[in-house]
Amino acid sequence: MTVTTHRRVLGIIVFVTVLLYFVWIRNSGVIPSLPHHVSYSETKPAFSRETIKQPAITSDTKPNIIFILADDYGYHDIGYHGKQYGGIINTPVLDKLAYEGVILENYYVQPMCSPTRTQLMSGRYQIHMGNQHKTIGHAQPLCFPLDEVTLPQKLREANYTTHMVGKWHAGLYKAACLPHRRGFESFFGFLVGNSDHFSHSAGCSCENRCTGIGYDLHENDMIADPKKWKGRYSTTIFTDRAISIIKEQQEPLFLYVSYQAVHAPLQPPKDPAYKYKNISDSNRSNYAGMVSYMDHSVGRIVDALKQTNKWNNSVLVFSTDNGGASVGNNWPLRGQKATLWEGGVRGVGFVNSPLIPPHSRGRVSHELMHVTDWFPTFVQGLAGGSLNGTKPLDGFNLWETIRDKKPSVRTEILHNIDPMITTKEIPAHFSHSEELFTPTTNAAIRVGDWKLITHESKKGDWIIPPELESTLRKPAAINTYQPIWLFNIKTDPLETNDLSKAHPEKVRELLQRLQHYNRTSVPIFYPNCDIKGSPSRYFNFWIPWGETDWKQFTQIKSDSREN
Repeated sequence: MTVTTHRRVLGIIVFVTVLLYFVWIRNSGVIPSLPHHVSYSETKPAFSRETIKQPAITSDTKPNIIFILADDYGYHDIGYHGKQYGGIINTPVLDKLAYEGVILENYYVQPMCSPTRTQLMSGRYQIHMGNQHKTIGHAQPLCFPLDEVTLPQKLREANYTTHMVGKWHAGLYKAACLPHRRGFESFFGFLVGNSDHFSHSAGCSCENRCTGIGYDLHENDMIADPKKWKGRYSTTIFTDRAISIIKEQQEPLFLYVSYQAVHAPLQPPKDPAYKYKNISDSNRSNYAGMVSYMDHSVGRIVDALKQTNKWNNSVLVFSTDNGGASVGNNWPLRGQKATLWEGGVRGVGFVNSPLIPPHSRGRVSHELMHVTDWFPTFVQGLAGGSLNGTKPLDGFNLWETIRDKKPSVRTEILHNIDPMITTKEIPAHFSHSEELFTPTTNAAIRVGDWKLITHESKKGDWIIPPELESTLRKPAAINTYQPIWLFNIKTDPLETNDLSKAHPEKVRELLQRLQHYNRTSVPIFYPNCDIKGSPSRYFNFWIPWGETDWKQFTQIKSDSREN
């Protein structure tokens, strides 16, 4: 055999050996193969909510999702914020979870209860659902629109079990409005927004159009037995039920724990361990006790996840629904609940999960995020589900931002446009244009670091916690009303320095973005309360009062399990 022939034979042997090696490792799963009909160019990620490529998620790897929502929780009143200013409300569990996870410091919610809850459930701005104004009243013929696809519905498509405990506050006048019929396999909690924490009863939210006080604890579509539950503290029974679900339900699990704490009425638990004797203001003292007991309750939920070996495959998210009200404190932010100032819309929020790599834990994220983002983040990012079938989403899948420190794809947030809050006074020097939003309507938008507010009739102030009034000083009060405010939130998160006159080009840019959103809004629907919604007509129960056969919803579930 010649040298040339020998080299050719040797080359063929080497080629065949290498080829067989790659076939072997491909078949063994070391190198994933592409489907035969997919080209390499087609595997490049496209920038859309549905087509962004995600790591493969199988039924064995889908994590449990635990979403805990606090009610009217002030920005100052969680330890990792408040301690910076000498705060004395103790939240050791929440602090530990936050410090060991990812603290969301550029995270926004809506300024009131119902809007945040409906946007969480839909992934869509309230202007796209007709719910731009205030909250949903108990006796209003109104609820979270029935043609919206909900978060639990999409998670059930991804083979999750879905359960809700706590406060709904997204409408109740029709049976179809109830959480048990909006995608949750079980529901135990309040339908209205301000029930007594011990008696579980609530009065009407509409003056002169509703009468009576109604019992409001429900299990699925039925009344939870008053004989069993009256007198038991709401945060306790909601936590007990959440723990029962964790112990009994199969994985993957979506559990939405929506505490009514720390919303009024300001009723701490009777346990003296939660009395704040060092706070002289009685309302603030009661509120502080509610906060610390909620903190303890979150710890019980985490313990249950660990005891059932579910924690290592769980993602826990904690959020508030809006800024603190008059008692809940947002210091040093400006404003409070029901306003578009930072104190009304910047939320307390964090994520903790063993599924976040160690190098990504224990950090503060300043990436922009909004409550609508949880919908695609949970459905697509965590559950590996499809977003097909929803209406156009306003939220983004930000799981890689949370898990991998990737920049947020969100660059702006529409805080709201409320066409029912207006003025006839057109600002001086404002030139009307079809491309510009007319600043006679209450609205706010964040674009990059800039925030524009129009016609905010509530001037906004910086409210010092009563227990710290002797040690802190607030900025000078701004007593003048003006139709347009402009702030650089990155450099001025306290909204002390209006820049609208210094940057007219930025005002124009943000008014253009507001006009863009305004053109996509749907007509507002905010009917008056109906006397037919009075609980006095229905044995003093809050039920789907708009149903012809309403008596079926006054049945009492007397076989409720002990927790």
